[in-house]
Amino acid sequence: MSQNVVITGASAGVGRAVAVAYARRGARVALLARGRAGLEGASLETRAAGAADVRTYQVDVSDADAVQEAADDIAAAWGGIDVWINDAMTSVFAPTWEISPAEYRRVTEVNYLGTVHGTLAALRHMRPAGHGAIVQIGSALAYRGIPLQSAYCASKHAIQGFNDSLRAELLHDGNRVKLSMVQLPAVNTPQFSWVRTRLPNHPQPVPPIYQPEVVARAVLWVADKGKREINVGGPTLKTRLGNIVAPAFLDRLLANDKRGYQGQQTGEKIDLSQWHDNVDKPVDEDRDFGAHGVFDDESRTSSFALWATMHKPLVAGVLGAGLSLAAAGFLRRRPYL
Repeated sequence: MSQNVVITGASAGVGRAVAVAYARRGARVALLARGRAGLEGASLETRAAGAADVRTYQVDVSDADAVQEAADDIAAAWGGIDVWINDAMTSVFAPTWEISPAEYRRVTEVNYLGTVHGTLAALRHMRPAGHGAIVQIGSALAYRGIPLQSAYCASKHAIQGFNDSLRAELLHDGNRVKLSMVQLPAVNTPQFSWVRTRLPNHPQPVPPIYQPEVVARAVLWVADKGKREINVGGPTLKTRLGNIVAPAFLDRLLANDKRGYQGQQTGEKIDLSQWHDNVDKPVDEDRDFGAHGVFDDESRTSSFALWATMHKPLVAGVLGAGLSLAAAGFLRRRPYL
């Protein structure tokens, strides 16, 4: 049976890759985003990938009414919503004191409140039906803030807290709607070519960098399994573990110019007077950027850590067999007393 899937932030990056992955399954896919050209490109690519049906909605997720209207229209057209993925985001790269109150508000409205609006819209249809999957696109930065991205990090922390509260409420009511969060590493998306920045050089995700299709595999897996959370890639696991074990050490490590500051920029100087960002209006209104950013040559197309997470029984079996063989070998070599 074909799934009915809704994706916000679907015109580019992770959202675009997730849309194509669901299309290859033959799902019906609804795409929500601001940019006209990006939406059109995503629609064409999703149809070509095999989607059973595609619907597009040019909406800003900070507008709760617009998101709800889109959800109601989708549910009416397809008879319900099976999966809702909240991916829309924006950011500002600058020291905290150089980010204005209006910019903090805007990032919060898109990243955090956009997630809330999407979740509420999905719940309006999923709770009465008693089933469905909601997936929040998070980040390692939902647990560990880094310099130059205070607005973004704060919004991801907020999503994490919102998710925990909602999950407990759903469990209390015995509702079978599943709530998941996918915590991302650095990903090669177009956001680094349209983020608002006050840095001297071109922004970049902190290496190692992964392609958005790696994240898409994780998103589909958690939605299928109803898993609480998944960490994509070894760097996400290391960041979260490090923040538990030695948060003060991470503070100082990230305060280092090479790690926390230069690591978020390439060596390419940019002219800020010619830089266009998507904070207040979409950059993909007249140009389709696709799923990938400008870091294809240095981005990874797979993650062993993610594969191991998705295949825990197999990994446990192999490890168990290996330990058994090692123990048997030790006993054979042990001299008789």
